[in-house]
Amino acid sequence: MGRNNHRKTTASGQSVTRRTLHYYWQATKNHGGFFAGLMVSTFAYIALLSYGNPLVMSMIIDRVSESPVTADQVFAVFGPYILLLLGVNVVGQAASKLQDYTLYKLEIGVSYDLATMSFDALCNQSMNFHANRFGGTLVSQTSKFMSGYNLMIETLNWPFMAVFASIVSTYVVLLPTVPQFVGILTVLLVVYGAVSYYMYKRILSLNEQAAGAQNQLSGELSDSVANILAVKTYGREDYERTLFDQANREVVARDSKRMRSSLVRGIVTAAITVVIMGITAVFITGGNAWFGITPGTLVVMFTYTYNITNQFNFINAGLQRFNRAFGDASGMTQVLDEPRLVADTPGAQDLQVTQGMVEFRNVGFSYEEEGHITQVFQDFNLSVPAGQRVGLVGRSGSGKSTLVSLLLRLSDLQAGEILVDGQNVAHTTQVSLRRQIAFVPQEPLLFHRTIRENIAYGRPDATQAEIEAAARDANALEFIDNLPQGFETLTGERGVKLSGGQRQRVAIARALLADRPILVLDEATSALDSESEHLVQEALQRLMKGRTCLVVAHRLSTVAGLDRIVVLSDGRVVEDGTHDQLKDAGGEYEHLWDRQTGAFLGEEAAE
Repeated sequence: MGRNNHRKTTASGQSVTRRTLHYYWQATKNHGGFFAGLMVSTFAYIALLSYGNPLVMSMIIDRVSESPVTADQVFAVFGPYILLLLGVNVVGQAASKLQDYTLYKLEIGVSYDLATMSFDALCNQSMNFHANRFGGTLVSQTSKFMSGYNLMIETLNWPFMAVFASIVSTYVVLLPTVPQFVGILTVLLVVYGAVSYYMYKRILSLNEQAAGAQNQLSGELSDSVANILAVKTYGREDYERTLFDQANREVVARDSKRMRSSLVRGIVTAAITVVIMGITAVFITGGNAWFGITPGTLVVMFTYTYNITNQFNFINAGLQRFNRAFGDASGMTQVLDEPRLVADTPGAQDLQVTQGMVEFRNVGFSYEEEGHITQVFQDFNLSVPAGQRVGLVGRSGSGKSTLVSLLLRLSDLQAGEILVDGQNVAHTTQVSLRRQIAFVPQEPLLFHRTIRENIAYGRPDATQAEIEAAARDANALEFIDNLPQGFETLTGERGVKLSGGQRQRVAIARALLADRPILVLDEATSALDSESEHLVQEALQRLMKGRTCLVVAHRLSTVAGLDRIVVLSDGRVVEDGTHDQLKDAGGEYEHLWDRQTGAFLGEEAAE
């Protein structure tokens, strides 16, 4: 997936760059005063210190050339020049410090906005989006997107603003006195700029390829580290190192190709710089004889031209930094451009739940993966009365977890509707919908935070007494009290410091504390040992009391005591009833039950 997306990126590199500039400008507009201050202060700083000083010195040289000045006349004659020189430096240095201040403020403010923009985009994307991407790559892309802006704005400020200030200063001072020289200089600078831009466009795609390779490397590293236990227990360190080495070599190859192109561009532009300085030397040596140019003006011509060529030399490095900035930002730009598969409709209202009745009406849902479309539901119907506990069972791929995903709007259906107390969830806000549903998945969703914070996640204003009560009802208080820091114990990334049963009981405590009218359990006990399952089942019984419950289960024993069991097969309801009714019906449920209880094997043995 990542490699395919990368090929699309390189095919439309310029459009990605334009989109990156769009997002950067959206954030910059929020701090327009600092941006304008940065540009003005940089211009003033360069114009005064790099071009104002030589201009004053040229005036002094011309005055010295006019006639000798006696010792007692030095301050009388040159006093105004001295004051002018001091003034130029005082204002120039003040502009320099203002430049530093506005740059810091701009980067701090825009970085905050870009981080928020990226976080919102990632949080509001569908689960399908996240399922097809490395989490580590997304984190890396966010970081590069933010640092790319800093690199871009610093490059825009230096050397490009410096080049602009140099050209303007040169034209203002030299055009009235030596128009011939300025005309020739203009032609050469235009040639220089055109060549640089042409080669910049060629290198842009190479830089995006290098950034894509770097993102792939980050993804491989993230995937290996996140699954380090599997790597070690299966002795696959060498295999993972091979994958990482392949991605690493791709980074080296892309970076090397970019480096070679950058060097070629540097050699070409350096040759143009030599031509400019050669023509300048001719004008300076013959300027007085041919055109009557004063010594001070000759000094200014050389100094200004030398400064400009120096600044243009930095353009090569600046363009390379631009390439890197836009290449690094391209990954997150594509994420920001990605359409939201699940989005609130305009004018969406908050969901109001008074009873908790859930209805699926004529639901149609399919998904596409690698060009293949899989139809999961077509004209699917199911009604769950308020307060009823319903088990969803069936073979793998029958649509159980997909149904839960659609209810939570982690994915959006293509046909039909899902109603909660008569309200179409597609027309309500996602946040209000999910705040009415407590969700306990097979793999508990714990943050690398304290147990207290994890339990209170769905209700952060809960008191300590309420948190402890939820932990007690979830059969979690005993093991929490035995931990060295109790409720202040850090759970580790994804709760790795706790056992599976402990993690699940913390997740149940979170759902108990949230106290929501609808409960969804998705294989909440399938990965637990017998003792942990017993404790979790007790906690789940307390949790389900008085709530509308949808319980996805592989182990049929976990749903046998529910009010109703719905059997799914190929996206359809094939059986619906209580455990006893379905067990006696001789259908799909009985077949599944016999397989799990051993009756199926007993029948085979008897045969």
